[in-house]
Amino acid sequence: MANDYIKSFGFPRWGEYGRDKDTEALQMCDYTGCNETGPHPAPKSPGSKDRWHFCKSHAAEYNRNWDFFAGMSDEEAKSHMHDNSQSADASSHTKTYEWGGAVDENGFTSTEQAAFDTLELDGTADQAAIKSQYRKLAKTYHPDANPGDPQAAERFYQIQTAYDLLKEKTP
Repeated sequence: MANDYIKSFGFPRWGEYGRDKDTEALQMCDYTGCNETGPHPAPKSPGSKDRWHFCKSHAAEYNRNWDFFAGMSDEEAKSHMHDNSQSADASSHTKTYEWGGAVDENGFTSTEQAAFDTLELDGTADQAAIKSQYRKLAKTYHPDANPGDPQAAERFYQIQTAYDLLKEKTP
């Protein structure tokens, strides 16, 4: 009984500590002479899937000294910097990562078109029309004009957000 107590750390129902876990292999730091664990992977060379594994301090040192273009000629480096292929920068030419998404035939994103709809305007409205309509709707739905009306407060917030988006946008 006393031996069982020692194995279970005083909690007999739990059994031995860590009995259901497999041991984990530790990756040691690849820096010569370092005896720390190396949980921070770093590429051995540009485009390579091979990795060094460093401790935190050696990973920081490696990153400070990393030169992506090391070993490339000036022509190769310039070619790579101006390369727009999939391997260089896959999302640089796509519009889907811009604010609001791709633009429609009028040059507006779906977010901007929704802002026009919120202000009850079409996409051809100029800045004067946007400002005029904003003021009209803001007076109607302002929380001070509609105390205690949560729908009016929400509508005012939508109008304010739409105006903030469109006030610098010219059709």
